Amino acid sequence: MAVDMVIEVNNEPGALAKVAAAVSDAGVNLAAATYTGAGRTAELHILVPHAEPVRHALAITSQAVTREREVVVVEIDDDRPGVLADLARKVAEAGVNLDLVYVATHNRVVFGSPDIDRLRAALATN
Repeated sequence: MAVDMVIEVNNEPGALAKVAAAVSDAGVNLAAATYTGAGRTAELHILVPHAEPVRHALAITSQAVTREREVVVVEIDDDRPGVLADLARKVAEAGVNLDLVYVATHNRVVFGSPDIDRLRAALATN
């Protein structure tokens, strides 16, 4: 199960490095990361295969996961223009609302929705 974890960090030099080092020290590979925020704090989304060791490692470094949830990860075999549009169309045709999308390593796209089961079903026929 792929898990999107959100860590609120101070928007300052070294914040990303601190989280990435803690995750690495836990022996967990980051499959994706996205860092957004222009103010004093930022949200770091990370994609990991297992949440528990990451939660533990971050707690040791006095950082906390503010949210986490299961997401659907779609592997893209044919990386070409229009792939994301095709996937988004499938989701839309199933009537599923997306609230998270980002790209992961190895030509994968991460999707989040309040209705994870319907999302999973919509994307099952990639």
